[in-house]
Amino acid sequence: MLLAHLALGAANRMATSRPAVVDRARPHEGQSALFSRQERASERLHAHAIAGLAVPLNPAAPARRLRGGSVPVAATVDAPPPARRPARERPVEQPAAVSTPKQVLKHQLVIEEAREQDSSVATVHPDKAAQLGLMAGDVVRLKGARDREAYATLAESADVPEGSIQLAAVTRANLKLGLTETTKLYRCDDVKHGTRITILPFSDALGGLESEELLEKVVKPYFYGETNKAAPYRPVREGDIIRLRHGAQLVELKIVESEPARRCVVAPATEIDMEGEPLDRKEEEEEEEVGYDDIGGCDKQLAKIRELVELPMRHPKVFTSVGVRPPRGVLIYGPPGCGKTMIARAVAAETGAFCFTINGPEVMSKMAGESEQNLRRAFEEAEKNAPAIIFIDEIDALAPRRDKTQGEVERRIVSQLLTLMDGLGPRSQVVVMAATNRPNAIEPALRRFGRFDLEINIPVPDEKGRLDILLKKTRSMRLSPDVDLEVVAQETQGYCGADLAQTTFEAAMLCVRDKMEQIDLEAEKQPSALLDSLKVEPDHMRRALSMTNPSTLRETAIEVPNVKWEDIGGLEDVKRELRETVQYPVQYADKFQFFGMDASKGVLFYGPPGCGKTLLAKAIANECNANFISVKGPELLTMWFGESEANVRDLFDKARQASPCVIFFDEMDSIAKARGGGGGGGASEAGDRVINQILTEIDGVGARKSVFVIGATNRPDILDGAIMRPGRLDQLIYIPLPDYDSRLSIFKANLRKSPLSEDLDLESLANQTDGFSGADITEVCQRACKLAIREEIADQEAAESAAIAAGKELPEPKTDGKLCKKHFDLAMTTARKSVSKTELARYLRFKKELSGGGSLKSATQNMAKEDSPADGAGSKDTSKAEDSDLYD
Repeated sequence: MLLAHLALGAANRMATSRPAVVDRARPHEGQSALFSRQERASERLHAHAIAGLAVPLNPAAPARRLRGGSVPVAATVDAPPPARRPARERPVEQPAAVSTPKQVLKHQLVIEEAREQDSSVATVHPDKAAQLGLMAGDVVRLKGARDREAYATLAESADVPEGSIQLAAVTRANLKLGLTETTKLYRCDDVKHGTRITILPFSDALGGLESEELLEKVVKPYFYGETNKAAPYRPVREGDIIRLRHGAQLVELKIVESEPARRCVVAPATEIDMEGEPLDRKEEEEEEEVGYDDIGGCDKQLAKIRELVELPMRHPKVFTSVGVRPPRGVLIYGPPGCGKTMIARAVAAETGAFCFTINGPEVMSKMAGESEQNLRRAFEEAEKNAPAIIFIDEIDALAPRRDKTQGEVERRIVSQLLTLMDGLGPRSQVVVMAATNRPNAIEPALRRFGRFDLEINIPVPDEKGRLDILLKKTRSMRLSPDVDLEVVAQETQGYCGADLAQTTFEAAMLCVRDKMEQIDLEAEKQPSALLDSLKVEPDHMRRALSMTNPSTLRETAIEVPNVKWEDIGGLEDVKRELRETVQYPVQYADKFQFFGMDASKGVLFYGPPGCGKTLLAKAIANECNANFISVKGPELLTMWFGESEANVRDLFDKARQASPCVIFFDEMDSIAKARGGGGGGGASEAGDRVINQILTEIDGVGARKSVFVIGATNRPDILDGAIMRPGRLDQLIYIPLPDYDSRLSIFKANLRKSPLSEDLDLESLANQTDGFSGADITEVCQRACKLAIREEIADQEAAESAAIAAGKELPEPKTDGKLCKKHFDLAMTTARKSVSKTELARYLRFKKELSGGGSLKSATQNMAKEDSPADGAGSKDTSKAEDSDLYD
């Protein structure tokens, strides 16, 4: 009787000393809407005293709580009622039952990593707790994604930002939320003390522990408290995962059942049961439903799918009221790994609909008519279990184009599918969803309105989408505070969801691999210090990025170059123009949008061979952090009719998927010669079709994504004029022979790993190689290294011969050799310039005519007159070159 009066007194003190809490109390499910808020608060506090509930749950204040089962029911029934009890007849006003946006935002908190990984504790700032009417020790309810909930004991810390909440990793996983996402925090006073809970461990986390040992040494101390310490009174909920540490071992367990309700507080009188077989993690994960919150990077597409799939299933009268029939089918297409199948599973889970999955091989049968029967059976099963979703994965294998299909069975299946989709009634509540990464290979009759009403493209995510996916993929990972996922999102252009998942997995594996020397594979347990030190660091992420590539471009030669502007000496005007053309539209896209101007689509490098045109293209791709696809012209040409144009289309499609991307056409004159040049057979026509396709694709680049085209040629006079008009490769940039600074930089770059003698003067070599191209200077360095190696080998052989003749031991090979001035002097005697003065003068006249206001057509014609198109730069007989072309 005394404990009951103490609890009632605490309840009355709460009602009088904290009116703001009572005023903000929200009605519980099942209560009458006619009760005022104050009445409900008073009724709830009175009910707490009768049922023995936590009011509030605070281990440090036992007088404010009744222990479950410690007070007889008769004693609590005779307890006096609360002092204040409003009239029951007074109705509540309508606005009081509706939460305003301001009230909702007040409860929203940003999730941060908890310092103590205790799943039963949620830590907030004291001021925030006071604002919400909460105190340390209160039981609180956390709202997650897809109506998920978790219950925890509130803790306060001034180190937590006022708008944040610190949650353990396992709590975030139970809520299906990640770091920086938001959760809602509410007071929860109606959680009863549990009479019995059932907990089972996961089989892969036992590590040789027996269930009895786990119960006595790990579980009971966690819930009941250590000896001579107060019980922690931890709140739990059915289905929650908890992680407990046993020495160095981390054990995961699941709350399988709780009595008398799905949520309860584990008190000293609560019975803990661990009877049953350990859980199979794979089976548990398969049972775990995928929701919209598990999918990142495609919010717009998800909104459309929900509009056409979820709305007619939940509220079919919306469509019939307007006078239209609900949609029958949705076709989802996109590159592999972007989440098409996952979206279909999420829709089925969110709507609660019956989901019937069809895979092509499951339908096919060797018996005539059985394939169509299997398809009919699937639709019949779905209609019986309506509302239902029929999901056809890889529909291009099941319903290919009939005009290109050789087998009669495939044609009959396509016809049967068309008939079944037409036969779906407006009230059948069956929606057909299909996924493919080859939409053009599907029978066109399926893609009309009335069958697949909507086609949704799931693209490769942009930077914002990649960050969203990374946050979801790293929910349960132990990341170092130094890991910046925003930086990872910036460096993963072209990555789809599966690629990002692979990247995070590789980073985790590298983290484990770095500790392999400390891991004893033969030991039963690993030290706790070792397990605590396993965290994914920024270096692991960087190395994982170098090991992974976008899956959409794995068959294409794609890379992010490591060439920087510092590696290219001189050419400052060229660098500035490249930055303005390629780098600025990527880094300052808002500026172009503000001024209402579209960015340039392409650049053409022209100049003598060996001057670093390819190096410049790689440098600009690296500076704007873009993917880089290098294309040699002849690689696109094939002997089959139409295949060359298809190669060009595929190339640009992949570049758009990996945007921002730079496509570099080396030796562009090989595939973009002037059209109508004649020639025997169909070779000229094939070349014309390729250049037509390239022109069409370049015209379509600007309207889509950040794809830039850079061409390089040493014969601009034979290129088709249409490709160099404004709007295509409109920036013509002359790459001259390297000047003094560039030559010195080339020497340093080529010799940066070579041992150099003190008598070697690179500045003098740069002065002596005036008129040399970058390739010529590289050849000089290679020849000098050959001479040094030849000298080293000769000295070694001579020393060995002398030792053998003297009967001595063979000497150790010398490793102190260096490149000397004499080696370069010998190399320069055989060096030659690859570009003659006549050819250089032609390039300069071409540049001067363009910069002086002359037309492109006249410049190319004048350049072509000076030399036949068949004779490329450097194609003349250099064995009879003038003395001025050779080095003296």
